[in-house]
Amino acid sequence: MDPALIGARLAGGAIAALLKKLLVSDGPGAGILGQARRVRLSGLVSFRGEKRTLTEEDVRHLAADLVERAATGPGEPPFPADETEAVTDALAATLLALGDLDMDDVQAVHLGHHALAQRLRAAAPSPDGLAADSVLFVEAVTEEASRHILEFFTERSTFVPRTLVEQTRSQAELNAKTDTLLSRVPHPDVRDAEFERRYLAHLAKKHGRLTIYGIDLHHSPDEWPLDTAYLSLEATDTGLIWDRWQLNQQALGLREPGPAGLPADRALTTHPRILLRGLAGSGKTTLVQWLTLAAATQARCEGMDYIHGRIPFVLPLRTLTRYGPQLPDAEHFLSAAGCPLTAPTGWVDRVLAAGRGLVLVDGIDEIPEFERGRTRDWLCDLVTAYENGNRWLVTSRPSAVRDDWLRREGFTELTLSPMSPAEVTSFVRRWHQAAGPEAAPYEQPLLNALRTTEDVPRLATNPLMCGLICALHRDRRGFLPRRRKALYEAALSMLLSRRDRERDMGAPYGIELSEASQIQLIQRLAYWLTVNGRTQMPRDRARTMIAEAIDAIPEAAAYDNRRMVFTHLLHRSGLLREPTEDTIEFVHRTFQDFLAAKHLVDRWDIGVLVNHAGDDQWDDVIRMALSHARPRECDELLNELLRAARDTPHRHTEVRILALAVSSLDQVTEVDPHVQQWVLVRAARIVPPRTMEEAQQLGQMGGHVLDLLPAPDGLCDQEALLVVTAASHIAADAAIGYLAQFAGHPSLQVRSQLIWSWTRFDTRAYGEEVVARLAPNRLRYFVAGDEQAEELLRLGLRPALLEISEHVSDEVLARLLTTCNPRLLRLRRGGLRPDLSALTGLARLESLTLGLHPEAAWSLADLPTGAPLDHLQMPEVWPRDGLEPLGRFSVLTSLNLWNAPALEAAMWPVLATLSTVRTLAVAEGDLTPLPRGITMDAVRTLRLLGRGAPPRARVAALFPFLERLEHATRTGA
Repeated sequence: MDPALIGARLAGGAIAALLKKLLVSDGPGAGILGQARRVRLSGLVSFRGEKRTLTEEDVRHLAADLVERAATGPGEPPFPADETEAVTDALAATLLALGDLDMDDVQAVHLGHHALAQRLRAAAPSPDGLAADSVLFVEAVTEEASRHILEFFTERSTFVPRTLVEQTRSQAELNAKTDTLLSRVPHPDVRDAEFERRYLAHLAKKHGRLTIYGIDLHHSPDEWPLDTAYLSLEATDTGLIWDRWQLNQQALGLREPGPAGLPADRALTTHPRILLRGLAGSGKTTLVQWLTLAAATQARCEGMDYIHGRIPFVLPLRTLTRYGPQLPDAEHFLSAAGCPLTAPTGWVDRVLAAGRGLVLVDGIDEIPEFERGRTRDWLCDLVTAYENGNRWLVTSRPSAVRDDWLRREGFTELTLSPMSPAEVTSFVRRWHQAAGPEAAPYEQPLLNALRTTEDVPRLATNPLMCGLICALHRDRRGFLPRRRKALYEAALSMLLSRRDRERDMGAPYGIELSEASQIQLIQRLAYWLTVNGRTQMPRDRARTMIAEAIDAIPEAAAYDNRRMVFTHLLHRSGLLREPTEDTIEFVHRTFQDFLAAKHLVDRWDIGVLVNHAGDDQWDDVIRMALSHARPRECDELLNELLRAARDTPHRHTEVRILALAVSSLDQVTEVDPHVQQWVLVRAARIVPPRTMEEAQQLGQMGGHVLDLLPAPDGLCDQEALLVVTAASHIAADAAIGYLAQFAGHPSLQVRSQLIWSWTRFDTRAYGEEVVARLAPNRLRYFVAGDEQAEELLRLGLRPALLEISEHVSDEVLARLLTTCNPRLLRLRRGGLRPDLSALTGLARLESLTLGLHPEAAWSLADLPTGAPLDHLQMPEVWPRDGLEPLGRFSVLTSLNLWNAPALEAAMWPVLATLSTVRTLAVAEGDLTPLPRGITMDAVRTLRLLGRGAPPRARVAALFPFLERLEHATRTGA
């Protein structure tokens, strides 16, 4: 019989009345007076103790009564009739076991009726010999009886007071144990907070030295001259921003190219995962250092609020891979990166799981190519494990990994742009300000030299070279070398000999070596690092190499203490440093490349150079080897490079080697004219380029490539775009004349590339020769700063389509917009309270794309309600006055919310009132909080942004008259 049916037959007052006879009732109170001990169940049954009213035979009669009641009724009997007596005996034994349980009523109720029934069955004799149905019956009746027994306990007058007493006692006991435990083991939150303070202080001290070549600034965090020393460079996005930009242009009916630039240190504000590419010396590691310092010191820098409260983890791959193939899991981040502090167990996991991490993985290019695959797998595993909330930055040289290396993991790919003339000027001014009053007299003469000479500006394309030029200009009292090799040689001279001598440092370690002897020793370290694909080496290995080389250097061999020679080189050369106690590295990779190239040429390991011609880590080494080589050696090496380019089956490798050969022609001291001509003839075979990558490689060849690039006549639009791209990457004003030939080109893509390239050249010269001659039809003019805006006004240009950077000041913005009164405007403004008053007077504005700080305060009232605004793309933050004012734009037909925060359910009814909006662009997730009953009847075209399949049922319900659905799927969206 079903146990539920047995329970039904026993339900009601009958079973309660029978069971009450088994138990005794006490008076009120909690039972804590008199006998202090607890009253066990044996004292609460009526068949034992002083209050005994039943005998065991009486209990058997009660059991027989229960059996009879349960067995009475329609349906099949619950057990065989011939086992009635045996069942009664088994049930009686089970009930009698109630007096044998070692517990009180409070404990019994806490157990519950299932557990109490199990205890009773365990305490009673086993019902051997009964049929299976009989055993099940006894168990079912025991369950039901237990339920009523517990109900009886809870109705006793002493139960509630006694329960409170037991709870009070238990709570007091628990509190005492907890206090004891806490006194022995601090709470993880307390330990975490204390460790974080120590860890951030350690990072601030370790990274508090922002080294701009020629200056070492070391201050306490609250005195750090961040605004003085650090220059925020611009990064161009060839991934997510480019995709989004293209989709936005399609929404406007435009199809212009031209990915926008953004400050590299603020990119993580809107893009939580970034792969940052940049050439040697472009500032990648300095950016990592800056972000670490800003997070560790909580520096209040405009546009970087996203970094506050984050815990940085600096992971230089050159260090992580030094001890073997196993890359660290999160728990071992600190030890693997050389941090001497010991974190509480699980601290890193807790930080990353909470989405508070700032993970900075530096130097994909600084590990051998065969290790990059497992490094990518390691990164993917980390991102998957800690995908929510954390910020990730990975740095690499441009060609070290393929374009989509981390795209599937949602990484935006940025490339650090070469420094524009305006940025070079800003850098020079900041450098001299940071260097102190004694450097001030050299600032303006250097700025003049950068404007009037040809060679020096071509070298000043990144922070390393700019800092080197500033330091040498001051050190040499205003005189500068003209070529790259001479520039590095002058820097080595300044570091290796003149610095200590002119500061009257003497010989702190008792070692005095000439500049040439020091170079001969140190370049052996550079050679070992380069050949082995490393940027760090064990300190003991370096010391052994120096000791083995000393015998070949007579000046060094004169010293008996060879360890001290190594110590002198490490601490006084200015070229080496110790990232950890047991490793050394060069202060910058460029010096390693320069000295490795010198050692290779001294040994004339031409086979090593040619065999690595297709390896991106060797580009600078080979260029510098050609600059070190004597004329005959230079000719031989160039011929071998041409042979390697001819023999490779891969065009991209051929283009790389030829680009390397041509770009090196500017560095050589002397070369056979026939060899030089043959290099240019071979390079001409890859012109025009076939891809954007090839175009950029050609641009890196330098001025020689201008003689190879074809004129506009006879080129298709794609070929014209690629040769313009190549020329725009040539860091020489001579390229301006070539680019000017394309100013009237019918292709919008070509003219857009020309306007985007303005920042790479002198503002006035490029403005007069190129920008002023551009055919304006459908061309959006990008204005990167005040200098370009002023030049547009000076030239009398009035572009109808404008894109304006946040670097344009409010005053200049107002004058530019008032003068141009554009029809299309893409405007970015920085700061938490942006001034948008310049927009109110735009009487003919038809399309507006607004980009603001994610925490900026703004209002839709700032927009020109009297303008025929047809398209609006909302910024990264909702307006203070909500979305209701959108109804004032009576001709608004297209609304793009891709960059806006996630839509909330309360916003959909407001959007539904916009009867003029025919095209709506939203993220796929915005459809999730949709309230019932809302429809947008006016929308005919929907553009959904996301990676999954569009939720068609939800779309159909929300947009009943939809005619076109465009689902924008892209990796990383």
